[in-house]
Amino acid sequence: MILMSVILSILFLIAVISVINALTFPILKKETPLETPLVSILVPARNEAGQIARTLRSLEEQTYPDFELILLDDGSSDGTMKIAQQTLEGNPRTKVISGQPLPPGWLGKNWACHQLAQQAQGELLIFTDADVHWAPKALSAIVSLLQQMRADMLTVWPTQRTETWSERLVVPMMMFVITGYLPEILVRYTPWQVFAAANGQCLLFRRAAYDQIGGHQSVRDNIIEDMGLARGIKQSGFRLVMALGNRLIDTRMYTNWREVRDGFAKNILAGHGGQPFYLLLSAIFHWCLFLVPWVLLMIGLLSSGSPGWLWLAGTSVLMGLGIRGLSAGITHQRIQDALLLPVSIVLMTIIAARSLLWFFRSGGPDWKGRAVSIRS
Repeated sequence: MILMSVILSILFLIAVISVINALTFPILKKETPLETPLVSILVPARNEAGQIARTLRSLEEQTYPDFELILLDDGSSDGTMKIAQQTLEGNPRTKVISGQPLPPGWLGKNWACHQLAQQAQGELLIFTDADVHWAPKALSAIVSLLQQMRADMLTVWPTQRTETWSERLVVPMMMFVITGYLPEILVRYTPWQVFAAANGQCLLFRRAAYDQIGGHQSVRDNIIEDMGLARGIKQSGFRLVMALGNRLIDTRMYTNWREVRDGFAKNILAGHGGQPFYLLLSAIFHWCLFLVPWVLLMIGLLSSGSPGWLWLAGTSVLMGLGIRGLSAGITHQRIQDALLLPVSIVLMTIIAARSLLWFFRSGGPDWKGRAVSIRS
């Protein structure tokens, strides 16, 4: 009874945060910015031949009046650079460049973004991944929101397109954590770094703020560089704002279970401070919140348990499903997938195990042909 009371109390707190976030989380809207400074759209790409043309075409079609588009090919071996050059051919405000060799002490994406920033001329810098698709009015929407919020860094969580079951059950868990555990208002209005989060799929900076925090050089060996940049913004007294892509910016991160597993395993340990103990503790915490109530409810029903026990377990189960469903609703995911929350928790445990296996075997994952070391 005590355990279930504690679980229910924690779930209630998460539910409150989720409801507040549902009401306050900024979202992109089709709005025209008051001012239109030059924007540099910066795209690092490594072996993205299958989707780079679609991404670049969506960026070329932006209605925003003043932008440049620069793609850096980071040593691709699948023809990404050739496809990019053919796609952007004849457009005077676009550029395709070849990245320099990776120097010691740098991770690949961070080095690519650093080189892109050096090439950029814009007052505003947007770093966006090669698999992120932009609706025609998305650039105007994100600049407008930056101005409305008076932000120095604006990070957008793209709407996630999910098709296979592994995508549907795992990918939305990213926003499940953000909307349930991180009060957006505290990210926006407090200077505390503990309330900092960002998504490297879409980062918008005022150039002055980016330069002052040291840009990507300040996070050169950090696998979760987006989080490092967000903390740097807060540490320097700038304003960080998170927003939902609201289908104006969307992406399909992975296409099958293997990609989902390895993609999330790449970052999950770093997201827990690079400490295996914290990752194990997190796994136990989530099992207690979202699996134990199901087990106790089943045991109670089969053994005719006490009404109090059944009420606590049943309420905890429903509250967990409600939190997952609310997160799905505000991020344009399938609400019915919330019914499979226990399966999602099991899959996330497998992903955590994969990350720990990489860590103890070789110090970190091998990602796109490069060894990545996880640091605290």
